Amino acid sequence: MRDLRSRPRRNRALNNPVPNPITPQPVPHNSEDLLLTVRGRQRRAAEQNRTSNKNSIGVAERNIVTKRGRKVIKTRSPKGNKVYREEEEGIRVFRGGVEEKAMDEYDSGGGRSGDKGPAAEDEGSTAPLPEKVQVGGSPMYKIDRKLGKGGFGQVYVGRRVGATSVNERTGPGAVEVALKFEHRSSKGCNYGPPYEWQVYSALGGSHGVPRVHYKGRQGDYYVMVMDMLGPSLWDVWNNNSHTMSIDMVACIAIEAISILEKMHSKGYVHGDVKPENFLLGPPGTPEEKKLFLVDLGLATRWRDSATGLHVEYDQRPDVFRGTVRYASVHAHLGRTGSRRDDLESLAYTLVFLLRGRLPWQGYQGDNKGFLVCKKKMATSPESLCCFCPQPFRQFVEFVVNLKFDEEPNYAKYISLFDGIVGPNPDIRPINTDGAQKLICQVGHKRGRLTMEEEDDEQPKKKIRMGMPATQWISVYNARRPMKQRFHYNVADVRLSQHIEKGNVDGLYVSSVASCSNLWALIMDAGTGFTAQEHELSPYFLHKEWIMEQWEKNYYISAIAGANNGSSLVVMSKGTQYLQQSYKVSDSFPFKWINKKWREGFYVTAMATAGTRWAIVMSRGTGFSDQVVELDFLYPSEGIHRRWDGGYRITSTAATWDQAALVLSFPRRKPADETQETLRTSAFPSTHVKEKWAKNLYIASICYGRTVS
Repeated sequence: MRDLRSRPRRNRALNNPVPNPITPQPVPHNSEDLLLTVRGRQRRAAEQNRTSNKNSIGVAERNIVTKRGRKVIKTRSPKGNKVYREEEEGIRVFRGGVEEKAMDEYDSGGGRSGDKGPAAEDEGSTAPLPEKVQVGGSPMYKIDRKLGKGGFGQVYVGRRVGATSVNERTGPGAVEVALKFEHRSSKGCNYGPPYEWQVYSALGGSHGVPRVHYKGRQGDYYVMVMDMLGPSLWDVWNNNSHTMSIDMVACIAIEAISILEKMHSKGYVHGDVKPENFLLGPPGTPEEKKLFLVDLGLATRWRDSATGLHVEYDQRPDVFRGTVRYASVHAHLGRTGSRRDDLESLAYTLVFLLRGRLPWQGYQGDNKGFLVCKKKMATSPESLCCFCPQPFRQFVEFVVNLKFDEEPNYAKYISLFDGIVGPNPDIRPINTDGAQKLICQVGHKRGRLTMEEEDDEQPKKKIRMGMPATQWISVYNARRPMKQRFHYNVADVRLSQHIEKGNVDGLYVSSVASCSNLWALIMDAGTGFTAQEHELSPYFLHKEWIMEQWEKNYYISAIAGANNGSSLVVMSKGTQYLQQSYKVSDSFPFKWINKKWREGFYVTAMATAGTRWAIVMSRGTGFSDQVVELDFLYPSEGIHRRWDGGYRITSTAATWDQAALVLSFPRRKPADETQETLRTSAFPSTHVKEKWAKNLYIASICYGRTVS
């Protein structure tokens, strides 16, 4: 599908579409790429671009959304005049990941503007490794067998040349060491030493993190010299017929939690917790039962090094960091990494080692991440841990309910598993000395942990509890008293009648939605529109009609799609928009939205039809910034954080799987910033009237994914 826009201003270069190598490309059109001009210039190329392709062809992008069931939630920002409230009637929470495919976009005017395909991933150079290595004042090492390869380099055994003592197994003078090579052009080296070096400098040698003895550059490679370690937990599990005893996994849980606590105390989160990244000490040494966490290439700071405060929350649905099988749902959704994510990944790791399989294994294809995240969101702790001892279920339930900046109670989590392992630490299959020290330290500060205390601190909001539901999501803004009217369950044949009657009464359509192929209309006297046109089309969306209205200086002001693929498009005069563009996609097109943000466009309308998304973006909106909250459940936590930051919901849309809310920061602060949201199983007719009594009017409405 082509990118439709109005004609570009003079001397402005046209976009040159680059085919996306991952997805099938549409047949090219013979027209130039047109860009919508503000003052209603005639589009000379409009007729050339009217083809027989009546509806937009979609593109897929990664989407993700979350929510937790709740009755009524009230939050008040630090500023006294802001009141935000969220209400729910029988809703469920559910979350997932995002995938992206080729998309076509339309801008008023009729030209095509395809998204560039993603650049090929830089796998570094194939330059040969040196036969011998000596960096940073280290002894000379001869490269031996390969130990492994990851996204941030490859690891080999290095044998010390001319070693006088063959008994040194660890330390700077060890006979055998691990050599990690990373090519200077690899993705981990941003025109300098690997980022991982900085993390090891901050964490190396602390509890559970191997020490880097030497590092430096030799030829085209950056090299780290580290202690040789033993097998990974994956190796142990794999070599033991894909099984691991409850006692062993409980000991792993205890020590892994203490390692993460130490890492988190230094301000970092690992970002890729999984069995392959937990290694035991070298066999035949005193450390053979000790656990280590390696591969810090994806580690990030959860605590700002300058201020000491928690980093700010954000969501970028096009960004994923980690390993699909073990990543937290927040990582799938592109949310900023925090301590909760490491612990959630650890929970999946423990269940995998104990059960031998996770419910979301086996998905294949381009949308694997989307399907895995969706399954994670739909899998309750009870279902995930149905064949595990109770402490594993309790641990999962604790960590998946952590908030973004909440401090985990590591000592409590460790105490869950203490009852499983034997009382004598000396005979445990894993050394748990670090965990015992943590429990003692916390015990002196907080007193002994008891199960009663744990029950008292049980999370009150169960993020993963409840069943997925489809409901109405309505958003209300404080306004000066005005006239507003709504219609719902409107059949196609009655649509024009309601709109025309409203126009006669001085009302214009401000928002539209669809449920079960019937329509809902919101009309009010506060739009500022001077004229309005609408079209009910079997296509999602009808390109030619939209282009005709663009030529008459009408702009899209509201859209809705039905399950049968039809759409209702409302276009108005008297808007503040200067340019407009839209895209239809098979998945939420965050990459396209992000590209348009950089061009000065902001989302002004959204709709879905089945699993397809339509996004309208405009220039001249009156917004200074915009963010997206996308989730397989209703993204309540993200909404409240955005509200506290001064953002307000300006667009909503939902499919059967996901809900998306766009929140914008206005250039001019409204006199009353009160905003409320409501989720109901039926159209909220009674609730709307109650809101009107408080001068709260519907600003946006949609029907789709929530939780009960």
